[in-house]
Amino acid sequence: MDVVIREDIAGYMADLKKFLADTRDESPEEMAAFFSARLDIYEEHMSAWAKGYRRLASLLPERTASILDLGCGTGLELDEIFRRFPDVEVTGIDLCADMLKKLSEKHPDKNLTLLCADYLAAPFGENSFDAAVSFESLHHFFPGDKLGLYRKLSAALKETGVFILGDYIACCDEEEELLREAYLEKRRRFPVSGKFVHFDIPLTAEHEISLLKDAGFAEAEIVGCENGATLIAAKKSRV
Repeated sequence: MDVVIREDIAGYMADLKKFLADTRDESPEEMAAFFSARLDIYEEHMSAWAKGYRRLASLLPERTASILDLGCGTGLELDEIFRRFPDVEVTGIDLCADMLKKLSEKHPDKNLTLLCADYLAAPFGENSFDAAVSFESLHHFFPGDKLGLYRKLSAALKETGVFILGDYIACCDEEEELLREAYLEKRRRFPVSGKFVHFDIPLTAEHEISLLKDAGFAEAEIVGCENGATLIAAKKSRV
């Protein structure tokens, strides 16, 4: 599918470089603390991707009964998924306990298992889920971390399982490399407690899809882009 991730790459890159220069001396925040501090405004801010949440839910297979949600937050994608699959069984993993509490309060009647954990390290089991989803979460991690995660995720899906990723995807190699260098510089300069900090290090679509296939997914392709959130569908097998 031919998808335009950024309409004006030159203009976008100029703005990004200015932003990075303006914020060069700002320390990144620890990941969970970043989201806890913005809990009251998070859903309003993320409403910019309302179409992306709806599209993600629409891409799930018709008979989806169990879902793994990586970086579920307050469950904005789950709000849409529950409209389509009210009885679906969901396992959600997130680093921020405050966001998981809000998700639990929003959907007290749903079949939700919530884990406050690092999904890069948490066990998923094998052949356990019909589908997995993640929206605007995985762009915070390096390729090596993602490869291990995707291998674990492929094993956790049933044979006909799918993974729907909605995420910030770099528009070009320059953006990917620029943000990675800025992240490494900040980690060198600023001591931040905790393993993870909130800073974007997205991959290009080519590199993201390559990782998914290297991890064992039989197919992976871009299926849409909603306001900068690129949607990728990966299938465990071709059956």
